[in-house]
Amino acid sequence: MAALDEQDLKAIKDLVEVVFDEKLDEKLDEKLSHLPSKDEFYEQTADILKKLDDLEQEKDVLSHHVSEHEDRIVNIESQISLSSD
Repeated sequence: MAALDEQDLKAIKDLVEVVFDEKLDEKLDEKLSHLPSKDEFYEQTADILKKLDDLEQEKDVLSHHVSEHEDRIVNIESQISLSSD
């Protein structure tokens, strides 16, 4: 049986490295295929931010309405001498 020299060991090492890199690339491609593309991500993020903005505006409008109603209730209670406690 012939002994492996330095060139043989380097060739084996290079071959293992190439095979490892190919397998790693395959696995990464497989795992990353489930993620959205950059454009899809930005589109989904924009949709979410739009919904959050709409909710914020709705909250502000409702808060303003509640404040107006509270002011009216306090005013009416004071006119008919009811305590708000």
